[in-house]
Amino acid sequence: MSFQQGLSGLNAAARNLDVIGNNVANANTVGAKASRAEFADIYANSLNGSTSGTTGIGVSVSSVAQQFTQGDIVSTQNPLDMAINGRGFFRTSNDGAVEYTRNGQFRMDKDGYIVTAQGARLSGFPVGANGAVANGAPGDLRISTADITPNPTANASVQFNLDARETAPTAAFSSSDPTTYNGSMSMSAYDSLGRDHLVSLYYVKTGDNTWDVHAAADGVDIPGVAQTLTFNTAGAMQTPAGPFNLTVPVGADAGGSLTFALDISKGTQFGAAFGTSEITQDGFGTGRLSGLTVDANGTLMGRYTNGQSKAQGQIALANFNNPQALTPLGNNAWAETVASGQPTLGGPGTGALGALQSSAVESSNVDLTAELVNMISAQRVYQANAQTIKTADQLLQTIVNLR
Repeated sequence: MSFQQGLSGLNAAARNLDVIGNNVANANTVGAKASRAEFADIYANSLNGSTSGTTGIGVSVSSVAQQFTQGDIVSTQNPLDMAINGRGFFRTSNDGAVEYTRNGQFRMDKDGYIVTAQGARLSGFPVGANGAVANGAPGDLRISTADITPNPTANASVQFNLDARETAPTAAFSSSDPTTYNGSMSMSAYDSLGRDHLVSLYYVKTGDNTWDVHAAADGVDIPGVAQTLTFNTAGAMQTPAGPFNLTVPVGADAGGSLTFALDISKGTQFGAAFGTSEITQDGFGTGRLSGLTVDANGTLMGRYTNGQSKAQGQIALANFNNPQALTPLGNNAWAETVASGQPTLGGPGTGALGALQSSAVESSNVDLTAELVNMISAQRVYQANAQTIKTADQLLQTIVNLR
């Protein structure tokens, strides 16, 4: 009788419904991957082997395979939320046990580590003293919350245009008297303690194609002419041809004076209104960590209150030759197995690894509509196998009633 076939069909259909139910339950789980039940028929072994007339004895679930297709990427408001667009897994360390996940919902704990909701630490590559990523063995990513060290101004550059239509002032230069100069601009310069000093430059026309530059620091004039400028008949600067050193007074605790190279050689003298088009300088004061960003290559950048950015590390991704052989651990994590092969580690966007998108997460790849249709089909299969058992029971009852 076909009780065995019907019973195995009921078990397989129930297992299929379990898989479908689990998919539906995780339709909104970030980074979850849909599974499917894969079936195999069953034949009894015989001494002489099977023949073409052999009848199978049912079905079994050969495996439950997860489908690692790409899920939709959804934007969020958390800069530490990350989505992998392509292949790869985040590598995490949970009390020393290495796990892999596609769930990019991360946060920073009290010690500065980037962690999952379960406390597993995100792995990455450290940054060297020169700011370059040191690719090698990955470790737990940790954000340094220490203030950034100030950097005194060493180089500055100013681009401007002096109005060739101006006339030379007749009175001696005084920064407090606007009639004694033809134009002025101000810039910041930082001493060794990170203090901001206001450096002002005043342009005084002294003759055809000739100008003097006077300087002041923190509202106090610096005696003498800082630099003399000469232009050719096309309005291009002839002297100075490159940077010159400008020394401004600072506090005695910062050495008493600050000398930096000032490049104004790109200045012009045209018949247009005076204006400054660009000011740059490489100094900055101390700054505190104010925010974090992650670029497509996985570099974690810290933003500071002084306008500076500093690399804190690079997120490591792992790829497997056979991701379907990974062992699910729950909490959106998987573990390496012999069948999955060893992970290939690297930065996002390298090799076959996908790119990262910050302030976003990857939704579950469960197709809810398809799962509901599959549920109807599995239900019908379950009913059909139950009918097989019912029919076999009726046939057996008929045989019993023959006597």
